[in-house]
Amino acid sequence: MNNRRGFLKTLGLSTGAVAMGGHFTTLLANSNNDLYIDENGDVNAGEFLVNTDVYNRVKYEVDVCIVGAGMSGICAAIAAARNGSKVLLMHDRSRLGGNASSEIRMHISGASQLKQVWRETGILEELVLTEAVTNPQRSYEMWDFVLYDKIISEPNITLLLDTSFYDVKVNNGTIEKVWGLSSPTEEISEITAKYFSDCTGDGSLAAKAGAKYMRGREAKSTFGESLAVDVADQKTMGNSLLFMAQHHDTKMPYTPPVWARKYTTKDFAHRNIGSYEYGYWWLELGGSIDVISDGQQNRHDLLATLFGVWDYIKNSGNHPESENWALSWIGMIPGKRESRRIEGPYIMKQQDVQAATLFEDRVAYGGWPLDDHPPGGMDTTGDVPYVSISLKKPYSIPYRSLFSVNINNLFFAGRNISVSHVALSSTRVMATCAILGQAVGTAMAYCFKHSISPNALAAQKKELKTYQQLLLKQDQAILGVKNEDENDLARIASVKSSSETNKGKAIKVIDGINRDIADGDVHQWQAKMESGSQWITLKWKKPVKLNTVQLTFDTGLNRFLRMSPQDWVYKDQVRGPQPETISDYIVELETTKGKKVVANIKNNYLRLAKHNFSEETIKALTVKVHKTNGDKLARLFEIRCYQEANA
Repeated sequence: MNNRRGFLKTLGLSTGAVAMGGHFTTLLANSNNDLYIDENGDVNAGEFLVNTDVYNRVKYEVDVCIVGAGMSGICAAIAAARNGSKVLLMHDRSRLGGNASSEIRMHISGASQLKQVWRETGILEELVLTEAVTNPQRSYEMWDFVLYDKIISEPNITLLLDTSFYDVKVNNGTIEKVWGLSSPTEEISEITAKYFSDCTGDGSLAAKAGAKYMRGREAKSTFGESLAVDVADQKTMGNSLLFMAQHHDTKMPYTPPVWARKYTTKDFAHRNIGSYEYGYWWLELGGSIDVISDGQQNRHDLLATLFGVWDYIKNSGNHPESENWALSWIGMIPGKRESRRIEGPYIMKQQDVQAATLFEDRVAYGGWPLDDHPPGGMDTTGDVPYVSISLKKPYSIPYRSLFSVNINNLFFAGRNISVSHVALSSTRVMATCAILGQAVGTAMAYCFKHSISPNALAAQKKELKTYQQLLLKQDQAILGVKNEDENDLARIASVKSSSETNKGKAIKVIDGINRDIADGDVHQWQAKMESGSQWITLKWKKPVKLNTVQLTFDTGLNRFLRMSPQDWVYKDQVRGPQPETISDYIVELETTKGKKVVANIKNNYLRLAKHNFSEETIKALTVKVHKTNGDKLARLFEIRCYQEANA
């Protein structure tokens, strides 16, 4: 009986709600008995009948289970699946994307903030390129569909939407299974897996499993951080609730609800009211409370704040240009910045971010400023809403900050990784979280395939290097790491081309660097398209056996590329295929039996292209470029060639 009471507490339900015949009453019996919950929360027989057949119990056995499908969970699931693992992805809402979804509508930011060349690549780049091409109307709901389509198109992923994690079984420091509850489908899911990843943001799975975690702000003395507070506390950055508004041809009066907060001019001394179409990140509350357990009240307070700010805009007389503007969408799910941070073998600190520490086990990078938000938010409008310390260059993130220090098979990615509060102020943004997800998903699949623990992968240098090279092969950029893949047969080929520029020599397709890295070199073959189609050929001294060719194109990583409700964000974006990208090309093999075309591609817009074919013994390989998406140069960063076992 106590187990049932514990189950109710886990779900955050009072026994009274269940005794009244609430939505979850059907969960309380495993046979057709009359059940009653007494005043102590114990289940007894004899009061009312519960239909025990309503909730079905479904068991899943997979290689890896990922809880939470924000940007980190999505990228983790795709990475693990593409690396051969059977994946179950559990998400507590009907739309994927977390803070980036249409339910919250926060644009994806990251190292592009450096305004250099550090837009994140890999799976995230695939997603944002696809959105830019398929969603010219800039509909947030269509962005949701891009994410959904990518997930369900992976045959190795089982997706459980509207399914909330609620319990976990741990044995000797190892998670054996987790349970999820779907109220809309009346289903209880039991998932058994070898490895688990907490991508919930809140660290809910980790906390329930007994993983060590941190919360609040550390003191300066804890990690020697100059930006930390003098005395440690449990305060965090708060939540934000966003809105959208539209301009109309007529006046649009506004009357706020009676419970809306009231604001005056002085409340906006540190908060800029700019464009009305989308606002405002500083509509923030909750840093001084528990944003998880007090979330319901915090949401109401945020709504009261939002309507109060809009009331001020419309009715204070200080913004007459708002006369024809009206609210068109109001978020009901606050976007979270911070709650739990799960402890790993290494805790990243302010010094690691600012000094750009180059960790030996680096698997991702960040570049967002150290951007801390005081916990008071809109309760303390006399204070500045954020303190931002810009960075000069990107910094690396170690693998040891992505798995639990005390739960043997628990990974995590997103804003809940092993960092101090100060370091979190940079690592928390979604583009960074997404590439952390790819790093974790790849690690989970690698550990499963090689039957090693997360900690063993970190400790064994040879395994770690192989894992890093796998990430690099799959377009996860790692600072200072270049292609040293012994299986890449392109590295031993000679290279020639129809033409090349002074900077873009053909040989650079095998120089080991597949993107701009701000070192003064272009690291790509370039050929002028004005004289017609161009070609580049790899040739081997002795014939080699191949079944896979991988190409990495230029997609303009110096630009922002993100979904946003704000028009100004698109000023320097290209909505559609990026002009630098090669659009039409063929891949032709010179085999021992003659020439053979194995890929004839038109309208390409992706950065990474992988072409699999039946194994051939070849003497040379040629990529013929017929068209770009607008650029006058054919641009190709890298060619890789493999004889893969499961191509």
